[in-house]
Amino acid sequence: MNQRPFGVAICITVAMLARPAPAQPAADLTTYKGADRQERILAGARKEGKLVLYSAMLANQALRPLTAAFQQKYPFVAMSYWRADSDDLITKFTAEARADRIVGDVLEGAGVGELSIQGGYAQAMWSPEFEAIPEQRRDPNNLWAPTRMNYFGVAHNTKLAPADGAPKTYEDLLDPKWKGKMAWTVGNSNAAPLFITNLRVAWGEEKALDYFRKLTRQDIINYGAGSARSLVDRVIAGEYAIALQIYAHHPLISAQKGAPVGLRMLAPTASTAGSIVIPKGSKNPHAALLFLDFLLSREGQQVLSSAEYLPVRPDVDPIDYIAPVVPAKAGVPENTIDERKLIVMTPASEKIIEDLFRK
Repeated sequence: MNQRPFGVAICITVAMLARPAPAQPAADLTTYKGADRQERILAGARKEGKLVLYSAMLANQALRPLTAAFQQKYPFVAMSYWRADSDDLITKFTAEARADRIVGDVLEGAGVGELSIQGGYAQAMWSPEFEAIPEQRRDPNNLWAPTRMNYFGVAHNTKLAPADGAPKTYEDLLDPKWKGKMAWTVGNSNAAPLFITNLRVAWGEEKALDYFRKLTRQDIINYGAGSARSLVDRVIAGEYAIALQIYAHHPLISAQKGAPVGLRMLAPTASTAGSIVIPKGSKNPHAALLFLDFLLSREGQQVLSSAEYLPVRPDVDPIDYIAPVVPAKAGVPENTIDERKLIVMTPASEKIIEDLFRK
């Protein structure tokens, strides 16, 4: 997933705040917990008959199979989707809300939950599936829910950096033999800035800054072209020996196909989660709740797992060949950076990159 900096998205929320949020169409519907909840939302979804999902998930890989599975289970709901990067998604929804012409019934993507909160469009919601998701991954006010996990690691070309010599710790990245041979993606909030944010959170500002000053001597290449995935492709091609802060499952997917690439999970490894929101003003709130339940259920999470996404539910395993990216399975401590921390801390992390790594 290719993300532009959260600074762009933060500016968007200023525009979102310029107009009062639309009222919730059915008071207390999204938080209803009565014994007849399922009957109630099924009856309402039948009357609505449609659902529009805005999502940052890849269309062919995830959105098409999700849509097919949902419609097979609920054929009376005509589901459609619009796919875009998360900040474009928020921009589109903001324009709809300001014009009082909301189309998107459900929003899903990186940072979508917190940005919707800041814009005043998130509303409290509840699903019986919430109980299956670890509490530390959920919003305490249930204004958003996590949908899929992202874990981050280091990719290495197995010819230029063989497994027995590839970095195993953050300290190993300071070895002079890697000077000028490492790259990370800039202009992407989940790449270089998240590398910085992860260590600031885990180590504290002073220790982290001392480490960054040492790391700057390594002449890390600032890769700014293409998607996050394309940097891994450059490592596979031998252009760089090492790529820092990449989606950990990408090199494993390529290695499974025979590419000369390996993965290192450094401790602590950063994790983030995509999030889902049912915004105020949703035209089809019953169908939106039906989809919320489906996406977070074992059935929906299994669809994502089959599409090479990482489930947010511990009782749904990822595909075998990408399972090692799960920190608990890899025996590596995990540092979950929630959406609020990511949005709040990214600007300062980008400033560190600008000051130390872009000279």
